[in-house]
Amino acid sequence: MRRSLSVRHLPAWALSLSLLSGCVRAVPPVEVATAAEDSMDRIQDWEDSRSLGNGALVALATSDPSVPVRERALRALARIQDPSTLEAMLAGLKDAHADVRGEAAFAAGVLALSWEPLTEAELASLEAALLAAEEAESDVAARRTVLEALGRLGTPGAVSRLAERMRSEDASLAGQAARAVGVAARIRGAAVAAQVPLAPAEALLGVAQPVEARLSGAYLLSTVRRPQALAALRRCLGDADADVRALCAKGFGDVGGPEDAVVLGRLLEDPAPRVAAEAARSLAKLAATCSGPCAAVDALEALAVRAKRVARGMPLPTATGDAKARAETLARSAEGHPLLALAQQGLPAFGRPTLESLRLALADAEPGAASDVARADLAWLDCRLAAAMDRQVGALKEVLGCGYGRVPEPRRLALGLREVAQTKGQGGAAFAVEYLRHPDARVKLAALDVVSARPVPEAAAPVRQLIEGDDVVVAGAAAATAGRLKDAKALPGVEALAARVSQTPGDLAEPVAGALVALQGRGAEQRFREWLLHPHANVRRVAAQALSELTGQRVRSERVEQPAYAFRPPAAPAHAMLTFRTDKGDITVRLNSPEAPLTSGNLFALAEKGYFNGITFHRVVPDFVAQGGDPRGDGEGGPGYSIRCEVTRMPYARGTVGMALAGKDTGGSQFFFTHTPQPHLDGRYTAFGEVVSGMDVVDALLEGDVIREVRAVALPH
Repeated sequence: MRRSLSVRHLPAWALSLSLLSGCVRAVPPVEVATAAEDSMDRIQDWEDSRSLGNGALVALATSDPSVPVRERALRALARIQDPSTLEAMLAGLKDAHADVRGEAAFAAGVLALSWEPLTEAELASLEAALLAAEEAESDVAARRTVLEALGRLGTPGAVSRLAERMRSEDASLAGQAARAVGVAARIRGAAVAAQVPLAPAEALLGVAQPVEARLSGAYLLSTVRRPQALAALRRCLGDADADVRALCAKGFGDVGGPEDAVVLGRLLEDPAPRVAAEAARSLAKLAATCSGPCAAVDALEALAVRAKRVARGMPLPTATGDAKARAETLARSAEGHPLLALAQQGLPAFGRPTLESLRLALADAEPGAASDVARADLAWLDCRLAAAMDRQVGALKEVLGCGYGRVPEPRRLALGLREVAQTKGQGGAAFAVEYLRHPDARVKLAALDVVSARPVPEAAAPVRQLIEGDDVVVAGAAAATAGRLKDAKALPGVEALAARVSQTPGDLAEPVAGALVALQGRGAEQRFREWLLHPHANVRRVAAQALSELTGQRVRSERVEQPAYAFRPPAAPAHAMLTFRTDKGDITVRLNSPEAPLTSGNLFALAEKGYFNGITFHRVVPDFVAQGGDPRGDGEGGPGYSIRCEVTRMPYARGTVGMALAGKDTGGSQFFFTHTPQPHLDGRYTAFGEVVSGMDVVDALLEGDVIREVRAVALPH
């Protein structure tokens, strides 16, 4: 991991040593070190307030004599994400010091991922500078960062250069280029890599290659969605590394054929549940392409064995108990991930007997389940499969009685309604109107999803009532639904809600803007122009997007400095740890406090207050993330404030902890653990910690698992 760039808490002697360069060993004068410390403090303040310091921040990034100061200033520019600072980043690519050039490349890559897209001219300027920097760069670490930036940029010229570097005899360089092309395809769409030769990526999968190279080759092949990748994907299904196998299994979902069902079916028995989950997901995708007898659906019948393993889970041993028994217990709980992946993906109507068969297997296993934890897992998986069946017919039926009486009605209804909302071609959804009046907010939100996707006139009146309700999340969703219903009578309520955006910007801006565009059109233009100057970055982004849609002209928001009293939690201790206690075991996280002090301090402070106690992991996507921290339990909640983004150089590896966002500077209390490397998240979502123990618990989590307690501690240095 790259060293921290923040030196605010370093002693003076450490700062002085960090300023040494070349062969000169003289310690700088005290006033030089003091000046650097002062600059670091000012940079932090400007970053917090989203200020450029009247040009002083750019000046520090481009001309300060201290290397750490220039680095830190460039990191602040990356986090502020103002296109007007592009030239400073490009200048940094030519800095005399490799560390500064690497930081400038990172900042340029982050700017390429700006929440408000760059103009064609800005993209062209960024592309030219990065191509020149990559050609000239002699430092290995800096060059890798330039390649990462080219992948985030994803322009034709950037991808072409990366394709050239994939042919390098240096496996590390070739692998970095391949991964960067995969990121470009993941972020910009597979079409950007349509002409990239695949042979170099296939060569990276050789058994003699290091695992990082194999991961890079598999990542590219799994994202390009090209049939030419199939032969290599078939070979790497037997790789020794589980993450490589999972990536290769994932690739089949987009380009595989009936002949691949057999080998994917065998992967359903893979010892790593994330690999089996990807196999199940790919088989479900292949089933959607079947027109007759379907080998993919037949293969999925093997998942019935998983149900029995979930049921054989035992009460977890204590921390001092048998480690092998504990590992076996968690492995059994993780057996549910392939079933969850299948249910989330869904099957076409002719796959209904398979879903019924799997539910019967779960029901047979439930009476003999070894613990309440196992029974809860079986109950939720039953409801997940039931909801997949309801999605097939476009109406609630199976979820009404799923879960063996263990899943509360609001959870069942919300789940079923969300799934039914995805149904295409089923006509209106009059049955969902009654759920708009349900007392539980989760059910109301899910019902709004249904009537938005499948509008019916009788939904208009209850939707208007929800716009006027006290729950701003539900009110905002109702406003968006009214816009899709084209209900002009709802406009007064939407306008009243728009007046509340300044108090609850994170919850209201986007849905209210969509409703105003639909119901008021150009009449909303003045309001959106006022929002362009709103203190909250996401409100400004939404306003710019709405104005661009209304006017047909590209509109960009202005950067607005934050007031001095803007919220900032106390910094977490330098060696802060969080331990998440669940019924499946403990997950211990080391926070990256020096590199992400705001985000780490926020979670640490919330944990100390007991905020997370009783909150669930509301979202689990096998082989991707387990997400929690929402007090509402529907993915829409938070602590009542938002914090600023702190993008870091920390990569999203297996077990990285990241901050969930709904737009720029919208972090709060929702966090996620990654199951596997996710390089497309790098530089986009704040990575601020890593799981140091309990990754097997993360692998075993299912939706609804409860955080019983989070213990916040600071270890001695």
